[in-house]
Amino acid sequence: MNKKFGVFDSVEELNRAAAAQRAEGDVEALMLLAKENGIDQADAEDYADGLVDELATVHMAALGKLSMEEEEMATGKAMEGWVAVIKDACLQEADMAAGVMKKDKTLAGCLGELLKEAFEIKEQLPEKVVKAAGLRPPLYFGVPSNRRTKEIIRQYYTGG
Repeated sequence: MNKKFGVFDSVEELNRAAAAQRAEGDVEALMLLAKENGIDQADAEDYADGLVDELATVHMAALGKLSMEEEEMATGKAMEGWVAVIKDACLQEADMAAGVMKKDKTLAGCLGELLKEAFEIKEQLPEKVVKAAGLRPPLYFGVPSNRRTKEIIRQYYTGG
């Protein structure tokens, strides 16, 4: 998606842009800003109407960014589990959500790190399992553990 308002480095930047649009009374631009950033239109309307003080919390903004990136990339079923773990981390931890908002951090970059790990740890599967699946051996496969997946995600988005 070509963004009229650009990519924000933080929820604070996003909220400042929203405040400027609201101050100008440009509800149409405010709604476009929300849409470009994956913010629910009902939440944007509440903000435009003055029912809430900010367009988005850090959690809302991060989930919005991830949803927009996911939609743009069409990640599909293969990476659905990893995306769910990233989104869950954003809901649980404000520092993760803030990390997701950084301009230099993308869903593609994080998924790339996870995929790289999966290829690095791949191993040959037992022939019986491969044949039971109706496939032809040899077959190699690797998936990081849940703990390792969370470590990679945290490292990518927060550096620690």
